Amino acid sequence: MQLKQVRGLTAADSVLTRIDPLDLSSLPDEALRRTRELFGPDATPESSVLQMLRDVRAEGDDAVRRYANLLDGADLDELQVPASELEDAWRSTPDDLKRALEMAAERIMRFHEATLPRDWVDLGDGLGELVRPLERVGLYAPGGTAAYPSTVLMTAIPARVAGVKEVALTTPRRGNEPLNPTVLAAARIAGVDAVYQVGGVPAIGALAYGTESIPKVDKICGPGNVFVAYAKRMVQGQVDIDGVFGPTETIVLADATANPVFCAADLIAQAEHDPMASAILVTDSNELVDAIESELDAQIASNPRANTIRHSLERQGCIVLVDDFDEAIAVANRIAPEHLCLMIADPWAWAGQIRNAGGLFLGEFSPEVMGDYIAGPSHVMPTGGTARFSSALSVHHFVRTMPVVGLSPQHFSALGAAAVRIAEAEGLPGHAGAVQARLDHLAAAKAP
Repeated sequence: MQLKQVRGLTAADSVLTRIDPLDLSSLPDEALRRTRELFGPDATPESSVLQMLRDVRAEGDDAVRRYANLLDGADLDELQVPASELEDAWRSTPDDLKRALEMAAERIMRFHEATLPRDWVDLGDGLGELVRPLERVGLYAPGGTAAYPSTVLMTAIPARVAGVKEVALTTPRRGNEPLNPTVLAAARIAGVDAVYQVGGVPAIGALAYGTESIPKVDKICGPGNVFVAYAKRMVQGQVDIDGVFGPTETIVLADATANPVFCAADLIAQAEHDPMASAILVTDSNELVDAIESELDAQIASNPRANTIRHSLERQGCIVLVDDFDEAIAVANRIAPEHLCLMIADPWAWAGQIRNAGGLFLGEFSPEVMGDYIAGPSHVMPTGGTARFSSALSVHHFVRTMPVVGLSPQHFSALGAAAVRIAEAEGLPGHAGAVQARLDHLAAAKAP
């Protein structure tokens, strides 16, 4: 399979199409038709999201149930999944899958425990910082064509390690079909407190505003479709959110020593997510390109998701040819991909030059897929170039810090005059006076 090719840094700027995850105008005609069918002939995707959020805020559980039926065909007496259903899901999970989920959970926990920020106090300087976890977090797990128990682990465990007191999970029930048992098993392993069988915009509204059955949270995390992304952005400020995520993306940066079988497999693994996923190869080796393109044909032929893979590679896939690896690193830093895989002879020697990537995967035995499931860091990572200013989900997203100032009289005396001068420059005499009063008090106490 031949992918489109460009050469050099300048051309690579246009390689990764910056897909706006909130661009509802790009929805397929079927989604627009269904929106008008459900919400009226003049409805738009934007107006439908706003209507659902308003209704959930005003009507609580009644609106959540109504939209669960309207959107997913689910008749819900109870919004919360009984604890017994989670236990049944765990008992029905095959033993080998249980062991795999437990291994992943243990590695995820160890990684995030190592990165947990700590309180610090410098009594001598009168300064410090206290780290406090959020009280309540809501997680969203999609329930469309695929189920993602890994996402439950990758979001719930960092929250638990951070010390979040209550973790809730929402995931949609489709009609009368049972919830995915592996998702429920993952929720049990991760220590989720409550699972609610609702999804889409109503779930985001319920978590943001609270209903009779679903308590309001402080932060909402997890991926979803464009409607979910738009709803998360609309409630931001009412609650915090982890981010607004677009289609997934990977750059495989490879030299002549790279294994073409591995490179092709990694591009396919990225492309099979959906037709909008971006799988990009950056290399200085024409021979490697030829070998990888042959491998793509061989490996795609037997893949049951071949249509999705081909569509993704044809639409979003690309090969960037560079003259040397300095240029290759420049391409990667310019694009700032969600995943950057260094399939080169000495990846650690180049790792220090990477500035912009959601996650960095070094060497042929550290494929991005291991990050998806079991390596340890969360697979929730910034997309669409936002790795230039944001980071992968971690315990840091579930804590807040409070700076502490505890100055002694001696420190206050040493700093006070400067504070008065700055306050006067800002035209705030009350600020200056609050400091000067204490300086005068200390001076009087020293007077004979």
